[in-house]
Amino acid sequence: MGGENTEYGADQIQILEGLEAVRKRPGMYIGSTSSRGLHHLVYEIVDNAVDEALAGFCTEIQVTINPDNSITVIDNGRGIPVGINHKAGIPAVEVVFTILHAGGKFGGGGYKVSGGLHGVGASVVNALSEWLEVTICREGKKYQQRYERGHTMYPLKEIGVCDPEETGTKVTFLPDKEIFEETVYDYDILKQRLREMAFLTKGLRIVLKDTREDQEKEKAFHYEGGIREFVTYLNRSKEALYPEVIYCEGEKDGVMVEVAMQHNDSYTENSYGFVNNINTPEGGTHIVGFRNALTKTFNDYARKNKLLKDSEPNLSGDDIREGLTAIVSVKIEEPQFEGQTKQKLGNSEARALVENALNDKLSAFLEENPKIAKIIIEKTLTASRAREAAKKAREASRKNSSSNSSLLGKLARCTDEGADYAELFIVEGDSAGGSAKQGRNRRFQAILPLWGKMLNVEKSRIDKVYSNEKLLPIIQALGTGIGDDFNIDNLKYGKIVIMADADVDGAHIRTLLLTFFFRHMRPLIENGNVYIAQPPLFKVFKGKNKNLVEKFAFTDDERDRLIAEMGPGAKVQRYKGLGEMDPAELKETTMDPAKRTMLKVDIEDAMIADETFTILMGDKVEPRREFIEKHAKYVSNLDI
Repeated sequence: MGGENTEYGADQIQILEGLEAVRKRPGMYIGSTSSRGLHHLVYEIVDNAVDEALAGFCTEIQVTINPDNSITVIDNGRGIPVGINHKAGIPAVEVVFTILHAGGKFGGGGYKVSGGLHGVGASVVNALSEWLEVTICREGKKYQQRYERGHTMYPLKEIGVCDPEETGTKVTFLPDKEIFEETVYDYDILKQRLREMAFLTKGLRIVLKDTREDQEKEKAFHYEGGIREFVTYLNRSKEALYPEVIYCEGEKDGVMVEVAMQHNDSYTENSYGFVNNINTPEGGTHIVGFRNALTKTFNDYARKNKLLKDSEPNLSGDDIREGLTAIVSVKIEEPQFEGQTKQKLGNSEARALVENALNDKLSAFLEENPKIAKIIIEKTLTASRAREAAKKAREASRKNSSSNSSLLGKLARCTDEGADYAELFIVEGDSAGGSAKQGRNRRFQAILPLWGKMLNVEKSRIDKVYSNEKLLPIIQALGTGIGDDFNIDNLKYGKIVIMADADVDGAHIRTLLLTFFFRHMRPLIENGNVYIAQPPLFKVFKGKNKNLVEKFAFTDDERDRLIAEMGPGAKVQRYKGLGEMDPAELKETTMDPAKRTMLKVDIEDAMIADETFTILMGDKVEPRREFIEKHAKYVSNLDI
């Protein structure tokens, strides 16, 4: 069988000691070694400080990006304990940073609620850093210890005194270049996450500081209004239907529940669940409880106040939640997450507690604010009528597709349609579509050209989506249906590739399509089926006929490097669009799996695209002005 000489006995079973396991398989602990994993290291240390804040001991956290791209996190919590841990025989702080699955969050009364469950945070950061230094102020004394690639460099030592009132922990670490593909921190990524943490921990002040040369900046996050202010922030580029953010809180059996929500003039729901400040993108029992309570309370109110006739059916949850922005935050002593990555909450008691808290408080709010209640119910009834219209449009679209609709006339199918490796290129423009059809591999690459501007799904109800002649071919080509009808098992292509020009219009089309997939076909993104093609920006060439040498550049720096390599006589062609490439060039640079580069779209990318789009295409001027002013300095190569 080819492996006759391979031994597999008792000695082939390896035991990875201490932190070696983390360095061997970093992805198991932090998800990836890309930029995302790099930033995750910061969150792990900050999370520990936030847990101190949740326990009522920490009021301020400072995060600093140092000139060498190391990170310093300082908190004014109690300081990590420095006494000897009797089980391990070493100081508790050393246990926290060098032993996996060790921490103060496994019972024992150190923390009432916490995000850390596995006790891997601090030790994983240590394992994946070139060096890490921790300084602790506790009981009037200052202590320090240093580690390199997870190994302790010296025993914990006392380095001075501090004010007996002064307590806290300072951690500085430098991510290991041997582990991470990228070791440069992005201020904006950290800013987004730290802002979220500050919203979720009412009263906590988080300061982010960048001290790198030419990048010096500082931002403080401090929200006394907590998640109420979070909802206002999320709705900043939309028009709220009523001025007040609806807020409910409750506590029972050690579980604290907070809900803040407000409807806006869009047609999509944005409900975010958090458990002990950890985002649960796949929801869980707390979100189920929230939705059940919302549906029940609004129906009870509408019946009681004769806003619904006896003959009319109940309002559906989907319709009530149209245009809703909501934050559901629960604090729970022993959260049970489904999966290591904490994507979904499983505690059954959370559902009942959220339901009870919301039922009572929301009923009271609606009784006290009949005008707001009426606005929401009117929007819900309009949504319900639109859903009926969508149902009819959907049926009409099915009839069209079953009768081989002419809308799919431009689709160039592939012979292996339905296979996991089959690819659908959604191409901007007919001319690029023609080149793509000629340059493709007919066996597994299908081409669907798009022409003209497509629908802005952010400003359109689902019935409009179903009847839109630009989106309908995509829906029909993929075969999955959309919204509630979506079924990934019917997907005809394993890869959906958005291929647009590298200009403003191309970016607009990419964002429109990503917003459409995010809103109506989200499982495609969650499943990793959506990609963005990366066509080159330049062709650098020299010589003629047999002596012709040509290479492609995807960035300005790459172009300059190729010009220098080729020397005098090198010429540059700038591609203003895909249509300027002939089929062979398009195939070589952008379509051939052996040579191309593609970006896989994940849910975070789609959320950013969605938010950007809302800002740029929304009705509010101020967020758009801020966005343009912020990003204007990064714009180059504008064709004016």
